[in-house]
Amino acid sequence: MGRVHLIVRGRVQGVFFRASAQDEARLRHLTGWVRNRADGAVELVAEGSDEALAAFTAWCRRGPAGAQVDALEEIVERESGRFSDFQALDGL
Repeated sequence: MGRVHLIVRGRVQGVFFRASAQDEARLRHLTGWVRNRADGAVELVAEGSDEALAAFTAWCRRGPAGAQVDALEEIVERESGRFSDFQALDGL
């Protein structure tokens, strides 16, 4: 089990990135959250199996149709176990 903290930059707002990321995370049984940032990036925290996190991170490098990911910052953190689901949060 592990945790990743991702910051995705590019054309990632207004293209259903948050909703799609929520669907992808839930499909992989991950918990955590995703939100838009005021600087135009999307920020995510996900917890779960290392295999599921790797697949989710790979998806985030592409994003949904219409997105253009220019950069992905990945911060590996210690799993907290405090999440029960994966939520799309209001951001900005």
